[in-house]
Amino acid sequence: MAQMNFVGAGKSYGTTRVVEKLDLEVEDGSFTVFVGPSGCGKSTLLRMIAGIEEISEGDLLIDGVQMGDATPVERGIAMVFQNYALYPHMSVEKNIGFGLKMANMSKAEIDKRVAQAADILKIEPLLKRKPGQLSGGQRQRVAIGRAIVREPKLFLFDEPLSNLDAELRVEMRVEIAKLHRALAATMIYVTHDQTEAMTLADKIVVLRAGKIEQQGTPVQLYDDPENLFVAGFIGSPRMNFLRGKVKLASDGTASATLAAGGTVDFGAIDPAGWVDGEEISVGIRPEQFHYEGAGDIRLPVNVDVVENMGGAYFIHAQTQSDELVVCERRGGALPAAGDALEVGFNRADLRMFAANGQRLRLRAAQ
Repeated sequence: MAQMNFVGAGKSYGTTRVVEKLDLEVEDGSFTVFVGPSGCGKSTLLRMIAGIEEISEGDLLIDGVQMGDATPVERGIAMVFQNYALYPHMSVEKNIGFGLKMANMSKAEIDKRVAQAADILKIEPLLKRKPGQLSGGQRQRVAIGRAIVREPKLFLFDEPLSNLDAELRVEMRVEIAKLHRALAATMIYVTHDQTEAMTLADKIVVLRAGKIEQQGTPVQLYDDPENLFVAGFIGSPRMNFLRGKVKLASDGTASATLAAGGTVDFGAIDPAGWVDGEEISVGIRPEQFHYEGAGDIRLPVNVDVVENMGGAYFIHAQTQSDELVVCERRGGALPAAGDALEVGFNRADLRMFAANGQRLRLRAAQ
């Protein structure tokens, strides 16, 4: 296990900056996920840790030791790639042990480590097969086994499940979570899939345009997003946003008139960022809608599409101001496309964001 720190680390290609100077700590034994849209810099950050990309400025520390100029081998890392990178002419057994053989390790030690990795990953029956005889999920297990036998300080995963079908992705998410628990290892995982991030991570680092937008536990990012981008990125289906216009009162309270109809009284606010007359975004999660007259605020909508998921269904609808919302419902009458529906929500569930995307907060209870 190892602790990893970036200290003022950044990456540029000539005059083009792809990762801004940032400070980041990955705790010993944690499972940290870098998540964000394509081009946000998450894979570049991973390659900077691995030594595949040179750090343009700042420092990389592993267990407090400066590693910015160290070779990948000296850093004590092992990387699992998206495309498996297996040798097609070698058996599974030889693929897993190949790196150890190149390091001149004894055959007895190689055999021991390969057997241990195969046992952890439950691939003992596959050891004599070639990669072409394996499924996608089995190939990914072999690639992970090749990392395990190196006994690294840090495991790095670069979108390892992207090539798998939906069912296998779910299965492999569970297997990787079990592996982390079994090895008690420090793991850093890159994905564009926020569902993977939410289900795997101890800590999520949300990136956009080479900058860290927010970092924290999955629950922190879901319940307490710092800005509009994080609020909309974390969660599936995403958070709904309704347009509103702020009205500030002299007693330190605020309200907003919604474009979709109705007024929300927020009560006492933290004045930072609130501007009288400014348009804001009012966020509400799909599962926080209520039905049959429940909820502090009522919102009439027209149903476009209903996705029936079995145990729940998602109602895709439009407000009177042509804003799109997705409402989750479990049980109750199933509406049809074209139906007029009234949904409700509670003020306490709302998250408000200024025109610049930053979070607006209420005054903390005394």
